[in-house]
Amino acid sequence: MLDDLALFVTIVDAGSLHAAAVREDLPAATVTRRLQKLESELGYRLLNRSARRLQPTAEGWQYYEQCRPLVHALRHATQQLDASLAAVSGAIRVLAPVNFASGLLTPAWVSFMQQYPDITLELELSNRLQDLVTSGADLAIRVGSLDDSSLMQRRLGSAGLVMVASPAYLSKAGTPQDLADLERHALIVAEPLRTWRLRRPGDGVEMVIQPQARMRVNEMRLAVEMAEGGIGILLCPLLQCRQEVAEGRLARVLPDWMPQPRHVYAVWTQRRYLPARVRVLLEHLAAFAQDNPLLSDEDLSG
Repeated sequence: MLDDLALFVTIVDAGSLHAAAVREDLPAATVTRRLQKLESELGYRLLNRSARRLQPTAEGWQYYEQCRPLVHALRHATQQLDASLAAVSGAIRVLAPVNFASGLLTPAWVSFMQQYPDITLELELSNRLQDLVTSGADLAIRVGSLDDSSLMQRRLGSAGLVMVASPAYLSKAGTPQDLADLERHALIVAEPLRTWRLRRPGDGVEMVIQPQARMRVNEMRLAVEMAEGGIGILLCPLLQCRQEVAEGRLARVLPDWMPQPRHVYAVWTQRRYLPARVRVLLEHLAAFAQDNPLLSDEDLSG
């Protein structure tokens, strides 16, 4: 009914059914039919029509005078909203894990801010899983399985995991030869990797371990430093320890067992359209992830 009301206002403003049809790019028959439908729903005639003249009835004038400001205000609000959604400017608020956002994604944030100077970016970093709806954020980066099926998502890539320990620890405690050997070793468990899911590519055997931690921590960077300090064996993302492994400060443990990689997603609340400023950030992150080998699904067995 709202669309028909707006059409009625256009008819009166235009002065004829034909002029209104041209202005709205509608067939004349459609304009006539919708006007008749509106009159039928209201229960009274709005326009006196003849071959040469169109004149609002008394009820039509009253209806027009009351509704015209509302229709114009609605159109103005719609135009402003369309402009806002299309503008690559304004504020974007993003939720993301601390180490992931401040390490691997740092170049992506830098290049995005340089490319879009009219956008202000608010990054809220936390290792706790925050509710995207109640937080009011535009976008969130999530690593691991997604439990909330109400969120829209786009997969950015996969973060490979490795089991590592310092050479000093392995020299002192011995190098485990099989998963069963882990029971006699000191283990470092870093949130959210409370469960270790491992697969042996040679025969496809999969194992799930609930590690008994000597040390448990909710910050991955500290966990890597503790492993480097010789405290125990750690399961962690390769992107968090790649430099330590490359320089020999950490060594791979049980390389025949491949930890299942954790998928990385950008998620947002369900709505029909994303504002342009959020869409360009989403595409920027996707392009960055596609070009980054640390987010690829390649086999880490080498």
